[in-house]
Amino acid sequence: MPNRTITELTDLRGQVAIVTGGARGIGEGIGIRLAQSGATVYLADLNGELAETTAGSLRGQGHQVRALAVDVSDVSAVQGMVEIVVAATGRLDVLVNNAGIFPFSSALQTSEDLWDRVLDVNLKSAFFASQAAARQMAQQDRGGRIVNIASIDSLHPTGNLAHYDASKGGMLMLTRSLAVEFAPLGIRVNAIAPGGITTPGAQEINTSILATGISTEELTSAFMARIPLRRMGEPDDIAMAVLYFATPLSDYATGALLVVDGGYLLT
Repeated sequence: MPNRTITELTDLRGQVAIVTGGARGIGEGIGIRLAQSGATVYLADLNGELAETTAGSLRGQGHQVRALAVDVSDVSAVQGMVEIVVAATGRLDVLVNNAGIFPFSSALQTSEDLWDRVLDVNLKSAFFASQAAARQMAQQDRGGRIVNIASIDSLHPTGNLAHYDASKGGMLMLTRSLAVEFAPLGIRVNAIAPGGITTPGAQEINTSILATGISTEELTSAFMARIPLRRMGEPDDIAMAVLYFATPLSDYATGALLVVDGGYLLT
């Protein structure tokens, strides 16, 4: 018989989490759920002012949430992020590599600068953040958990996103590689593949850079028509999946990919 209740299994009191790209959208949703579960949460974001606004709102609800202004494409900044959190709290239990960008560009038009920027933000940052986090987690009594936000594009290309798809395909293999290396250290590494999620970032796509010439509304409508559940996802759909991987609910899972797409990849 299970000897821990669901409440106990989802209790993160006394634990510390970092969420990159945590100021809004999926990252904000993840931060909310981790904070509601009792964790002290650091929202790391390039937009430090917005991260502080989000953190302040959550503190006003009684949660332990702090903001960090971090450019995750800068390796030294990512390492410093972990150092700041550990210096303040003495530990790090959960790292969520959520920061990501998805500028549309056809393969024929993608510049070296755009390629490098997308890979730096989406993939390189996840590796070096995980490396810094694992060095701390390996010294702790209960190891730690790393959750990488991949994408359905890790498995299936969208089009006009070769640079993004490469970064998210890399995120999936990075998850599996780190899961093998970090398991003996007591660190579980898993990934989530969101489908279409309604976020401010998604809504701000500039239609002028869509090589297809299709409007945002047409693109969204065509995308949603393929979703069996007949709705776009919300940030909380991903946040609840993160909570699964961030808690003992998933104690025997590492190197896993959880697809949360409303069934999109089934069609």
